Amino acid sequence: MNSIKKLEKLPPKRDKVETVEILRQLSKSSRVLGELKGIAKTIPNQAMLINAVVLQEAKDSSEIENIITTQDELYKALATKGKQPLQVKEVINYRRAIFTGFELIKKQGFLRIKDIETIQKTIVENNAGIRAMAGTVLKNDKTGEIVYTPPQEKDEILNLLSNLLEHFNINQTDLSPLINLAVLHYQFESIHPFYDGNGRTGRILNILYLIINELLDIPILYLSSYINENKSDYYRLLNQVNNTGKWDEYILYMLKAVEETSQKTIEKINNIKEQLSKTIVFVQEKEPKIYRKELIELLFEQPYSKIEFVVDRLKVERKAASRYLKRLEGIGILKSERIGRETIYVNKELIEILKH
Repeated sequence: MNSIKKLEKLPPKRDKVETVEILRQLSKSSRVLGELKGIAKTIPNQAMLINAVVLQEAKDSSEIENIITTQDELYKALATKGKQPLQVKEVINYRRAIFTGFELIKKQGFLRIKDIETIQKTIVENNAGIRAMAGTVLKNDKTGEIVYTPPQEKDEILNLLSNLLEHFNINQTDLSPLINLAVLHYQFESIHPFYDGNGRTGRILNILYLIINELLDIPILYLSSYINENKSDYYRLLNQVNNTGKWDEYILYMLKAVEETSQKTIEKINNIKEQLSKTIVFVQEKEPKIYRKELIELLFEQPYSKIEFVVDRLKVERKAASRYLKRLEGIGILKSERIGRETIYVNKELIEILKH
């Protein structure tokens, strides 16, 4: 690859990013994404969805960077106070960064360069900020060959980021937001503004962009599972745009990622809703004295629950909270597990849904 090719500012030429095939795929992706937005509103407690999907994304996105954890480890880490292994800590940081970004756009409706720095800093836990030293190159892991040289000078990086944010916060062209999403993702990854955490920051920016453009209300669509399954294509197509200026295959890839992950998330939401209804009916029937809607919702919001969570949510004494959880274990809704000095109660059926 020509490693000194200059990265162009946005927007790209319309005819390069709006082929007939792209527009056909756009129609499918937009329809399924619209369906996801609608169905997400039917869940009575949005925190259930956000918690479940955000943790899965944190796991998948980190996996792209070869940070491997299990869902069990992550839920245990969130429910307990012990020291965490490095990989678990990194995934939990990523989850925190998603919530940080979501709070920022809820509060102000747009992002600034310093907000992107805040998101990245939350992921990597250092203050290095935007690259100020030349010398960053992207290499092929296997061969060591340089495949891409991003912009080197800090002024150029800041200039390109400002240009990107103009198209991120207010679409400056009449491009479809989903095509623009693919373009912005390519541009951010090509600017490569940080020494570390660019991929994960870029994937968080994707979901924030969808919310800013009102294509979703809450952060529940993530492309990382699709990218994980098609990782070599993802990197090949990003490089192809850099090498040849040919956008179509890469944009189709991103639009298909939106369609497939929307479809999978719809299935997951339907399964969660169905399980929630079944659990409510079952508890009302078997343990009517302890049934409370807030209690069941808590078990779906925190699939690994504990006495403190119940005390806090239901404003009851520890003794009562402990009794509720033990009764629910008695009828098979929960399964207790001892971790260090703490007892955690696992919503078994929900965990099975979230694993897939």
